[in-house]
Amino acid sequence: MTDRTDRVAAFDRRMLEALVCPVSQRVLEYDAEAQELISRTANLAFPIRNGIPVMLTDEARTLE
Repeated sequence: MTDRTDRVAAFDRRMLEALVCPVSQRVLEYDAEAQELISRTANLAFPIRNGIPVMLTDEARTLE
């Protein structure tokens, strides 16, 4: 089992330049602690699992 540090390092931050929110088509913010990509415009947080962003709205968490 890997620790949280390994999972954070596994996400390639350069990928952020190519990814946009599937709902708003706007840029995303990377939250390393929560392992999520945040779309402030759509009010959604997309999970990153095993270093791979899950960009499905059904998998996204609504921001409070």
